Amino acid sequence: MNKAVEVQDLGLKDYKETWEYQEQLFKAIVDLKIRNRRESLNLKTPNYLLLVEHPHVYTMGKSGDLEHLLLSAAQLEEKNAKYYKINRGGDITYHGPGQLVGYPILDLDNFFTDIHKYLRFLEEVIILTLKEYGLKAERSPGETGVWLDVETPFARKICAMGVRASRWVTMHGFALNINADLGYFDNIIPCGIRGKAVTSLNVELGVREVNLAEVEQKLLKHFSNIFEAELTAKN
Repeated sequence: MNKAVEVQDLGLKDYKETWEYQEQLFKAIVDLKIRNRRESLNLKTPNYLLLVEHPHVYTMGKSGDLEHLLLSAAQLEEKNAKYYKINRGGDITYHGPGQLVGYPILDLDNFFTDIHKYLRFLEEVIILTLKEYGLKAERSPGETGVWLDVETPFARKICAMGVRASRWVTMHGFALNINADLGYFDNIIPCGIRGKAVTSLNVELGVREVNLAEVEQKLLKHFSNIFEAELTAKN
């Protein structure tokens, strides 16, 4: 069992490049697990947490409906945005500058083998991070992610989540709106959920900009505590 997690801050990076990098790390862990089983080895599997901002992009999960993207190819180009159909769970979401995106690539055999618990733990990391800013963030029954003012007419989502797992190895993850341009969400039905708004931390705090690096450090602290993980930064 290896609870060390290597944190890699990728800065602003193209979505497709990051996706391919995720796949590379994911495959290496899966291949090592297969080799361990086949050759009766006990080699430790690594864990990673990638933190990144993306240029404007819309991604559609396996269960998504293309009708939830409200832009044509020409309109996407006008907005300098890209679109990808990807292999995570969930529907459509938006990523862009001012959003902290986290991709935990974990071997859950190092932690616990329960995908629902994994999602709840990710949500708890975000909930505790937002609590440090005086916000009462919550889960919404039957919906993945983190919300504010749940079960009121003012319910709004501040963090979307969608994951993939194979052989208990995870990829994809969460997207926390910090200084996000919320206008880009007007071009989709976020996560396929109609009638609920999307928000960002700076909007909730009534400030022009929140220090993203500060949020990142708070999030890493809670990730380490919730997952009982030893975080190390890539040199």
